[in-house]
Amino acid sequence: MTHVRAEGGATARAVVLERFGEPLELREFEVPPAPPGGLVVASRWGGICGTDLHLQQGHLRIPTPLVLGHEGLGTVTELGAGTERDANGDPLAIGDLVMWASSIACGECVPCRAHREPTLCENRRTYGVNRPTTEHPALAGAWADRIVLQPRTTVIRLSAGVDPIAAMSLACAGPTMVHALYERRPVRLGETVVVQGSGPVGLAAAALAQLAGAGRVILAGGPDRRLAIAAKSGIADHRVNVVDSTDPAAALAQVLQLTGGQGADLVVECTGVPTAIDQGLRLCRRGGSYLVVGQYTDSGDTLINPHQIVHRQLDVVGSWAFSGAHLVEYVRLLPALVQRFDLAGMVTTFELAEHETALDAVARGAVLKAVFVS
Repeated sequence: MTHVRAEGGATARAVVLERFGEPLELREFEVPPAPPGGLVVASRWGGICGTDLHLQQGHLRIPTPLVLGHEGLGTVTELGAGTERDANGDPLAIGDLVMWASSIACGECVPCRAHREPTLCENRRTYGVNRPTTEHPALAGAWADRIVLQPRTTVIRLSAGVDPIAAMSLACAGPTMVHALYERRPVRLGETVVVQGSGPVGLAAAALAQLAGAGRVILAGGPDRRLAIAAKSGIADHRVNVVDSTDPAAALAQVLQLTGGQGADLVVECTGVPTAIDQGLRLCRRGGSYLVVGQYTDSGDTLINPHQIVHRQLDVVGSWAFSGAHLVEYVRLLPALVQRFDLAGMVTTFELAEHETALDAVARGAVLKAVFVS
């Protein structure tokens, strides 16, 4: 395929993390040509993930300066030589609406080659996380007018009629939970599932558990505003506020009662709060499973009673991030998800220039899912 160039020396704005713990800056960069095997995308929608707040505060070792944003959706503006099809083998053209996987596994390290675990790649390169502006191309994050996608990026074209705002509601949480619930510990038909946490990851867990055929899904989270959005969206069969309760023990007892008193077949941790682990173990039935997903950054140690694991004979499983294949599955599921759940109602949009306001709203919990539009 002939290289198709549509930028013509354009420039693009981007939200940049210059120094940890300090306000982000809106900078302008030249848009370079698409690399062979890659493409340039107008990143019209860029999601804010809780991880982005951790990155700004320096909770993960990442290089700076850095264009943030590992969740993106946009339109193709330039195709590099040899870039002809998406991950499904469908033709790509300028103007197509696409999503892309945030990371590229190296394919060479031991986890990639021997363990068949690309999510555990030792050399994973991630857009908006470890691709600094000091490396070419600088436009390597979704919080920008343009992003340059490198060869081997998993790019998937969206089906006609899928609302981009709805797709962005679970842009990172959706494929993360596809990995967790399809591979690490699948939901079995008719199971009772408890989900700890009512942020995007928790809502993705609950929605996918319902789609997978769970008999009953109980969302244990808070505050009330988030649970109300979940109810309006049709997510979960029961919702219990364990965050604002003046009697946490009573709230957890209510969750246990909703399982039938025996505990859940599967409890999914999506809080990122270490103290939730001991609570989750106690919400499992004997012989049940505990799936830990929310501890993406190291928030510290917590005390648990190992007897809860042994006496209950629990399977305790961790799940880390997602691969391009999980994004492909999420996009495939989008029509079914959008038909059943009001995903767009979870999203609040902001302009790129409003990045300080947007991050503050996310940090305060004033919005459920924030998305930049450009």
